[in-house]
This record gives sequence, structure tokens and C-alpha cells, in this order.
Amino acid sequence: MLNMVNDFLWGQILIAVLVGVGLLFTVGSRGVQFRYFGRMFGVLRGGMHHERGHISSFQALVVSVAGRVGSGNIAGVAVAITLGGPGAVFWMWVIGLMGMATSFFECSLAQLFKRAEPDGTYRGGPAYYLTHGIGQRGLAAVYSVLLLVTFGLGFNAVQSYVVATSLQASFGVSTWVTGLVMVAFLGVVIFGGIRRIALVAEVIVPLMALLYLLAALLVIVLNISAVPAALWYIVESAFGLEQAVGGGLGAVIMQGVKRGLFSNEAGLGSAPNVAAVAHVPHPANQGVVQAFSVFIDTVIMCTCTAVIILLSDVYQPGAAGVDGVILTQSAMGSHVGAWGASFVSVALVLFAFSSIMYNYYLGDNSLSFFSHDNPAVANVFRVAVLGLVFWGSLQDLSTVFGFAELTMGLLALVNLIGLVWMYRIGMRLLRDYDSQLRAGNEPRLRLQDWSDLDIDEQAWRD
Repeated sequence: MLNMVNDFLWGQILIAVLVGVGLLFTVGSRGVQFRYFGRMFGVLRGGMHHERGHISSFQALVVSVAGRVGSGNIAGVAVAITLGGPGAVFWMWVIGLMGMATSFFECSLAQLFKRAEPDGTYRGGPAYYLTHGIGQRGLAAVYSVLLLVTFGLGFNAVQSYVVATSLQASFGVSTWVTGLVMVAFLGVVIFGGIRRIALVAEVIVPLMALLYLLAALLVIVLNISAVPAALWYIVESAFGLEQAVGGGLGAVIMQGVKRGLFSNEAGLGSAPNVAAVAHVPHPANQGVVQAFSVFIDTVIMCTCTAVIILLSDVYQPGAAGVDGVILTQSAMGSHVGAWGASFVSVALVLFAFSSIMYNYYLGDNSLSFFSHDNPAVANVFRVAVLGLVFWGSLQDLSTVFGFAELTMGLLALVNLIGLVWMYRIGMRLLRDYDSQLRAGNEPRLRLQDWSDLDIDEQAWRD
């Protein structure tokens, strides 16, 4: 029953809604993700500056990349190729490119409607822009519950399971040992709050992304003559010109959409929770940066994994065999030797650990919407997360993952409905950004221009 509901939700509803909303924001913004692609690097350089007591734009980016770049880039791409064929990767690209526009708007709106906290940090995200942007507190409460269940609880257990099974397969480490070690390290980080999470992510995320990218480049160099054919094979399979699976074109597209969203999270409303904490002069600055994080995740990192798999002799189209993270490990091992499989395991540990930190913060943010930063509630949630991480390392979580996929789909629908509802505000924000750039100014939010909206002046007093 769970599989049937998920197939209908992902195979019928979300394909149309995700692509439709992505096209709406892409066309309405005149391709904001392409117009400002070059500016993303300039904004990112400026975002490395730290305002005392605040999270920088760069730190907010790496925390969100920590969530986007995870097991979805290693295991998720392998699953997409196994179940949907290489063409699924093409549809992951499409969802990613359209999702860049969606992410720009959801993260810009999260910045616009963020709230200042007593300790000088900010809170924000879909629950806040649904409440203060369109006055839909009931919809915001539904979103917060779904966010807590999906990321704060469900996906943390799943990430732990993926890491424990991978280390057991590669190094023979008992799953319970992996679970205890993860709990110990994670506890030190999450009890330090968002600032400590940001500091740790600022080190781990660039390092792990760079190392994985270098490994993929090594594979590409070793197989450079075969790379064009592999990329063309992806495009060919995307349109049913050469099917590698029995499910046909529908299976290819569904796997691409599902795994693309699972990987980059554009439209889910998860990244805006982190984007809102950054200290920036204009909300669209963080929107530009977060759009770039979708590109990093889907177009760069997912393509790296796809190329590693397709250039190996491990993947056999249409044949039953290894899948998931084991397929990626085996493929890397076939290219560079036994150390390649071990490297993938280590990369997966870093990816998953950073994702769990990110997932924890999303759950914490959803709780704060109800409890207003009650320390007792926060500590109970932290203990629950650590318990689930240990429990997940010992389980077969196919049912938990199926349930999390269902709540993730519902989460996306609620957020996308809110974004379409706020279309005019989003476009107004972009026009303000565009006009200030055309005038030769570095864009800043002028509170007097937004007096008709429920903006927290304390959050924008600088």
C-alpha cells in the first residue's frame, strides 16, 4: 500500500507540480538561475565575511550543501540508474536546473520573512513565510510537522543505516560500533546549536566535496575517450531511444524526478530553514547562493557518480545485480583498485554525518515554531535524534524509507502550494534586486519599501 501511494504521488502528481512550478519561476524570472549564474561566485565571495554573532552567507550555504550533498549523490544516483536506467540522470539534471529557480525564490522569501532571536541569530523557513507572508499558520503547522517527521526523525535513521551497512561491507565494522561512534560525535556537535553546526560544516563540506570531485576527475581522466559516449548514453536513454529497464519511459522520468528531488531538495522547503539564518544585505543575495548549491549537488556531484558507474564494467543494463551504494563502491573499485571502494565508504560517512547535522537542525527549527525555543523540548529532541541514529544503524529500514518518501512528497506539495501563493511577493523581491543592480548599487533591503508586509524590522535593522 505504501509503495502504491508513493508511486501515485511521485509518478503522477509531483512530476507535474515540480516541473510546473520550476517552469513558472524560470519563465517568470526570465531565467534567474541562468542570468545570475556568474554573479553566484561574486556573492559567494562576499558571503564569506562574518558579522560578529551572526552566521555568514557562506556558512549557511555549506550547511545546506551538507544536506543536499549526501547519500542521495552516492546511493541515490545508483538506485536511479538501476531502476530507471541511465536516462534517469538526465531527468535529475532537468529537475536540478528548474529547481535552481525554485530554490532561489524559496530561500529569498525565507530571508525576507526571517525573525530575529534574542541571542542575535535568526529563525526562518517555510513555516515562517507561510505565516507572515500569506497568513496561513495552519498550513505552516502542517508543514512543520511533516518537516519534523521527514528530516528530523525519518531520514536521520536512514542515513545512519546507510553508513553502518557501508562500513560493515567495506571494513567489517559492526553496525552497533558505527552507531555508537556516530552518536558520540554527533552529540558534541548538535548540543552546540546552529553556530557549532555551521563551524563543523564549514570544514567538512568543502573537503568532502573536493575529494569526491577529484576522485571522479581521476576516473574521467583514466577513461577520457569513453566519457562523451557515456554522456550521450544518458541523453539517449532519457527519451526512450534506448531503454535499459523494463518500465519504459515512465520509470525513467519517475526515478529521475524522485531521486533528483531527494538529492537536491529544491522545492521541499528544507534549505530555506538554513538560508534564513544568514546575515545578508538583501534577501535575494542568499537566494542566488542557494540556487548555486542546487547546481553543485545535481549537475556536478550526481553527474560524477553517474560517470563513475557508467564507465565501469560493473553496471550491466537491465541485469539484476548490485545496486545502491554497493554499486557505486564496486564501480569505483573497478576503476582504481580496492582502495576506491573504501574511499566511497569514507566519503559516504562524511556525507551522511553532515546530512544528519543538517536534518537535526531542520527538526529543531520545526520544533521552535511550536515551542519558541524551549530548552527542555530541544534537549528531548536532541536525545531522540541520537537514539534514532543508533537504532537506525541496526535496522533494515526499507519501510522507514518508504514512509519518509511519502512524507517528503507531502512536504513538497505544501511548500510548493505556498510558493505559488506567494508568487507576486517573490517577483516583487526579484524586481527590487534587479533594479538596484541596474542602478549600479549593491542591493540592500530598504524597510520603507516593504512596510505593507509583516517584516521583522529587528531582523533587518542593519
